[in-house]
Amino acid sequence: MTLEDKLQSLPDQPGVYKMLNKEQEIIYVGKARNLKNRVRQYFHAESSQSPKVRAMMQSVNDIQTIVTDTEVEALILECNLIKEYHPRYNILLRDDKSYPYIKITLQETFPRVMKTRNMKKDGSRYFGPFTDAGAVNETLDLIRRLFPLKSCSRKIDTESGKIERPCLNYHIRKCLGPCQGNQHHAEYLKMIQQVELLLSGKETELQRQMRLDMQQASEQLDYETAARIRDQLRALQKLTEKQKMDSGKEQDQDVIATAVNEEETYVQVFAVRDGKIVRQHHYSMRTNGEEDAGQVLSSFLKQFYDQAQMIPSEILIEYPVEDQELIEDWLTDKRQRKVIVRIPQRGEKKNLVNLVKKNALIQLQQREKTRHNKDEARQYILQQLQEITNAEQPPIRIESIDISHTAGVESVGALVVFEQGKPAKKHYRKYRIRSVSGPDDTGSIEELLIRRITGALKEGREITAGSRPVQHIKNAILPDLFLIDGGVGQVSTAERVLRERQLSIPVMGMVKDDRHRTRWLLFKGQKIDLQTFPKMWHFISAIQEETHRFAISFHQQRRSRQLTQSELTKIPGVGEKRRRMLMHHFKNVEALKRANVQEISAVPGISKGLAKNITAFFVKNSSTGKEEIE
Repeated sequence: MTLEDKLQSLPDQPGVYKMLNKEQEIIYVGKARNLKNRVRQYFHAESSQSPKVRAMMQSVNDIQTIVTDTEVEALILECNLIKEYHPRYNILLRDDKSYPYIKITLQETFPRVMKTRNMKKDGSRYFGPFTDAGAVNETLDLIRRLFPLKSCSRKIDTESGKIERPCLNYHIRKCLGPCQGNQHHAEYLKMIQQVELLLSGKETELQRQMRLDMQQASEQLDYETAARIRDQLRALQKLTEKQKMDSGKEQDQDVIATAVNEEETYVQVFAVRDGKIVRQHHYSMRTNGEEDAGQVLSSFLKQFYDQAQMIPSEILIEYPVEDQELIEDWLTDKRQRKVIVRIPQRGEKKNLVNLVKKNALIQLQQREKTRHNKDEARQYILQQLQEITNAEQPPIRIESIDISHTAGVESVGALVVFEQGKPAKKHYRKYRIRSVSGPDDTGSIEELLIRRITGALKEGREITAGSRPVQHIKNAILPDLFLIDGGVGQVSTAERVLRERQLSIPVMGMVKDDRHRTRWLLFKGQKIDLQTFPKMWHFISAIQEETHRFAISFHQQRRSRQLTQSELTKIPGVGEKRRRMLMHHFKNVEALKRANVQEISAVPGISKGLAKNITAFFVKNSSTGKEEIE
């Protein structure tokens, strides 16, 4: 079906639409109350479209739709698809997967409180996401000082009454020893509930409960417990005294404002709980200054609250957003209580939004200044390299090479790329060394460079001939500087390879001292002491470590795969020939492990009985196999 046919047959129902390019990559995801009307607008309102939308429409080659029963369902599905595919033309939260959470393992008999970056549907309760990992660590430290909770992963059987040997935390009074039967389950769960109050910003309610507990313990002449609660209460009061604002109203709000420059929209969120500012978040949205402010804020609200575990009763924002009523309905459904999105025009709430806006502008200015300083430092280092190599311009593109092997076995090469002084990971390359046997680093570097240059020249000829589109360049761009992890032998080999191919690209060797630290650059037979160039020293060290890390990880991956695949020959009836057939069919051991008997027996030469033996082998050795894969 052609694109025109799809436009004609679009349903007039709510749902989600996906824009795809020629490579069938999803480049945009949107939701609509009426799919037919919304999608057709992209093709009939070209003159009124922003430059970003016009650029996107030039790449659109296909459209796919998913019909939903309601517009709220479409909004939820849109959030999930954006999170999964990260489409190029959607407004995205940067680094959203790296934000930490505080996790309470409520599914355990005696729950633990910990930091995590992976939120799962495992019965735990999550608080966050937090943009400041340091603040998470400080909060966890406070929780551990206030509440002597279990931190080990030991499972405690409350029914059997089994007593186990306690760990060090029990002896230093950081745990009350539930494994010893020294703490009732109900008392422990009460502490967990108090932790939830603290993380929810309900310090006032928490203090009230703690005063009652202290009074009760005192009346029962349990002075030790009363003293412990008193100390906890004092520590908690110190924390709440640091809060800057108290409106006097016990109200839960999130206050959101933005600051914009040409590259990003910076979003500041103040979490107000019981009338106090208890937490400050900041996020960066990938924008280019062309997007409507309401669209950006709408995208933020959907992505932020899709992950948030705490949704307040009121969200204050600075201007109207797309789908405001729809977002309210969605958040109300998530919270199971009414949520209002409000744009205050005057009074205390307006002043609060202005305060958050002011903070967002200050933070953005600081980010721009920091970024500018880093850019200046990088340019200074590149100019130093230009002077040392006597080049016509600073080395915009630097390629670094390292070889990794174990006593000459399974040699691999790694090529790491830095552009404008920053890692360009999409250009990193891995090489399996084929022509060299034994621990021969110079021979391995020669092979890697020959393959790198041959690929570049071939691709350049294809682009010149028109058989390869310019946008599909992978290897054609050669660097302004090669860095080789090694000394005289490695550098002279690289120089010879380049000279034989009439390429005048400078080559430098990165040499370490006897403490295995980057110390010198080797250029044209001269050692350059990096201690005299402190900023360059740090820069070259970072490149050498990154190249070494990339090479080592690839080498370990190769060896792990070999070891795991060789395990297959331990299965009765599986020899080298059948091992190769299984790997050819399933591509990797992980896929083979996931296969059932019927799928394995579909491989030529593998009977149903042998397929049963293979699945039984993986079940029996599941823990061992997992360690080897990792």
